[in-house]
Amino acid sequence: MKDALTIHRALLEWEAVHEIVRLPIGIAHADELPKALGLPADRCLVTRVFACADAYGRRRFLTGVVVPAGERPPGETVRRAVGARLARPARADLVNAVTEYAAGLVCPLLLPESMPLLIDQRLVDGLRAADVVYTPTGEPSTALGIRGHDLYALCQAKPVELAAGPDVPAPATAPARESGRDRASGPAGPAGPARRRNRPDRPEPRHPVG
Repeated sequence: MKDALTIHRALLEWEAVHEIVRLPIGIAHADELPKALGLPADRCLVTRVFACADAYGRRRFLTGVVVPAGERPPGETVRRAVGARLARPARADLVNAVTEYAAGLVCPLLLPESMPLLIDQRLVDGLRAADVVYTPTGEPSTALGIRGHDLYALCQAKPVELAAGPDVPAPATAPARESGRDRASGPAGPAGPARRRNRPDRPEPRHPVG
């Protein structure tokens, strides 16, 4: 499983200024970061994970959504953003298996290339160059401190307006049968979400330090 050391080594390789912070209390979920750090919620970021199915119901994938601690993006907004037929909070065991982070403590870095990543547009608009934000590291005793603009550049998340908007009907297709293949994290087909491009100098997401 990925942890603070995994993230630290990758950020050193990317030459990104950062700090691994030892928390005064252990946390079970990233929503507890503001209390643990004594900071406002908009300085502590949570990556919500949704299980999605593409417009044809043939491919299932996970989508991450970066929001301030305590906020939960509407599933319908996530569905529209990735062009899916459905989007709902992912099961903890599925999050663990696909992201290799502990569910509830997912960091927005080093996620699988096949996993679309969104970020609340308000966070991007509100970030100043020197603003430091904090994210979980996959473990209960530490947090990652990093400039918000550096995090945004490294995770390559797509900015999305997450305020609830008018409903857009999902494509009318028959739902796919649940199966063991729900865990697949491969990219969606032509109608599914676009893959994030690799940075030329970044390591492979699932093997960040070789």
